[in-house]
This record gives sequence, structure tokens and C-alpha cells, in this order.
Amino acid sequence: MTTHKLLQIPLFHKLPVDQQQWLLTLCGTYAFSHQQLKMLTEYSADLVSWNAGVLEQFHHPDAVGQARGKQATGKIFQQFRDGYEALKNGQKHYEGAARFSAGEQKFPEEQMVEVQLQGQIMGRCPVASEKTRCCNLTTLDAVQQCGFDCSYCSIQSFYHGNQVRFIRDLVSHLDALELDKEKKYHIGTGQSSDSLMWGNRFGLLDSLYRFASSHPNVILEMKSKSARIDYFLKNRPPANMVFTWSLNTPTVIHHEEKATASLDKRLESARKLADIGIPVGFHFHPIVWYEGWQDDYRALVSRLAESFRPEEVVMVSLGTLTFIKPVLKRIRERMPDSSILQMPMEDCAGKLSYPLEIKKELFSTVYQAFPDAWKDSVFFYMCMEHIDLWEPVFGRSYESNDHFEADMLETYHDKMSRIRQASSTTP
Repeated sequence: MTTHKLLQIPLFHKLPVDQQQWLLTLCGTYAFSHQQLKMLTEYSADLVSWNAGVLEQFHHPDAVGQARGKQATGKIFQQFRDGYEALKNGQKHYEGAARFSAGEQKFPEEQMVEVQLQGQIMGRCPVASEKTRCCNLTTLDAVQQCGFDCSYCSIQSFYHGNQVRFIRDLVSHLDALELDKEKKYHIGTGQSSDSLMWGNRFGLLDSLYRFASSHPNVILEMKSKSARIDYFLKNRPPANMVFTWSLNTPTVIHHEEKATASLDKRLESARKLADIGIPVGFHFHPIVWYEGWQDDYRALVSRLAESFRPEEVVMVSLGTLTFIKPVLKRIRERMPDSSILQMPMEDCAGKLSYPLEIKKELFSTVYQAFPDAWKDSVFFYMCMEHIDLWEPVFGRSYESNDHFEADMLETYHDKMSRIRQASSTTP
């Protein structure tokens, strides 16, 4: 009966054959419950992804003494759980060569399709919550699915399959949106896909350019890990478009952000736009806790501060790994060559993330690495983080999400206006 239960767990069949056989043999000796079998399967899958050996390394049958039956089964299971948790909760170590070379890869042409719009094209950030401090971002989902292969990706849990879907007749759908001309909006295009990696496929950038031009009260944010800015070098974007890049240390990029543009290419693209007076911004997201992270992120901040003047940068956001259970399930099903799930997790407003003390250390270290001139001129914020982190990290906080949103909108509009004005007066 126990063996039959094991075979009913889908993830079990994704394990290497030798580990499947070992688990089947183990279940012939111990009467694990279905829940225990599921957990043992997840432990095994994680160890494969982390390149951290096999579950058998935690098996010490001699240590159960005279225990028999359920008592012996309980002790053996506890061995596995303790061994796994000790490995999981420790600081990961990215050792040896990079898992892959950083470099933006093209997505297969045949997997890009146009589809009719189903539902609404504009909505709220998919992870918005009243339990954390949220900027109330409005999303514009012109493309569904991402062509990059970041190990921690949440988009892949929302859209299944390998098709990248572009909305047919995008211009007409954008024209049909009813926006209050007296209200300021912050709209992001990078929540259901990357904003730049597709270029002008199916007229995507033409449509977004036209939309921004028609709505000067909208700040349209183009968030990316791509280096594809050729369209906007040829077609100067409207004054209300801001281009932002997700940045990470070379260690994380080479181990967890497969198929994305390298750090050099991301910064080079941002530099080219800033050089012609286009507003830019940066997301340190996700900041990852691993051996050597402090030096790596401080070096990243130093490089950013050397490459850009704070007067050119609208915003810098800080965030880290935060998962909902469907995303964890999806990552395990993919079994990537990644140790991204090797991290201590606790509940944070209904999601799983680092404990608050680790988050405080991550965010404070990165923020304090920035020169004071950046802190005075650039809008810093945390993305979807607990309200108790704001004062310790930034020395400021907001009473509500609405206050946060209002301050962000006013600051963005003012900074972008000054950047454009400075650009227009430069010889």
C-alpha cells in the first residue's frame, strides 16, 4: 500500500531512476504516511536541483535503537527532515564554475503567437496585498509568458505551456481603456512578461509608444532583464516612459537567471538611454542570501554609482525571494539546476520568504552602500515587503498603500520632468 501511494505522487516520477528505486526500497521497510512520502519526494527533488547529494546521506538506521513499527518510522523520517532542514536553512554556497554563461537568448519564432484578448488587459499587480506595503501598481498585460528562464520565476506559475501570447489588435484595446485624465497612473508592462525582450514583435512597442503619447498623465514603466533598446534609440520615447532594469550580482545571474542579458549588457543599455536624457531606474530584486552576498552586492552598488549620476535615475527598488505555494510547486516540477529554494522560509503575509531579520540585513546592507547623494535624489522603496521593515531600512514609512502610491507618483513625475528638462537644455 505504501509503495502504491508513492507511485501516485507526480513529482516522484521526475526523480532520477536510482533515487526512485531507493525510495521504493525504503518504503518496503518503513510505513510512511502519504504526507511523509510527499515530503520525502520533495526533499529528494530539491537535493537534485541543488546538486547537494541524495536523501540517503541522512539515513542512519542504527540510530533508532530498539524502536519498531510506527516509532521507528517516525525516527527515520525525522532524520531525513532534520538533515534536509539543516541544509535548506543554511546559507547557500555558489561554488565552482557558473552554471551557464550569461547572455540573452532568442525565443523560438514558432512559439510566438497572437491571440484574442480574454478578460481585461489592465489590472492590479498579481501579488498586491494589504498585508504588505504596496505601491498599487497597475499592470498592462500586453504579452503573456516570459522567454527568459530565471529559476525563481513566478510568471511561469501563472501561464502554462511554451507559447508566448501577444494580444491581437493591441492598439484598439489600448484605445478602449477609460482613464481619468485628471488622475495620475503608474502602469507597468513587466509583470506578465519582459518589457523589452520581444522588440517590436507584432507592433508591440509601436502600440505602447502610442499609448504613452496619448496619456501624458500615465507613467509607463518598461521593466526588463533584456538589452534590446534598439527601437527606442531610433524612436525617442515619450516623456512619460521610464525604463528600468532588474539587476543582480554576476554570481546570481550566472546561476539563477538563465537566458537573460548579462549585467554588463543591462547596464550598457541603461547607460545609452540615460545618455540621451531618457529616465531610467533599477530593481535590486531578488536580493539573494548566500555566502559572500555582502561583498557582491556592495560591489554592484559601487558599479552602479560609478556608472550613473543620481540626477539621471528615477528610482531604485529593493526586494527579495517571495513565493506562493503554486510557484514552489512549479519550480519543483521543473527541477531546474538551481539552489534557489535552498533558503530559510517563513510566512510573510500569506507568502513564503526569508525571516524578517535576514531581510532587514539584506535591504539595509544594499541601501547603506549607496552614496548619500543617491539617497537624497533617488526614490528608494521596497517591493511588497512587510511594513515593519521600512523604518529600520529607510528611516521612513507610510501610513497606507495609498500614501505610498501618492508619494511615488509625485516623486516620479517631478524627477522625470527634471530629467527631460535637463536633456532639452543640454547642447
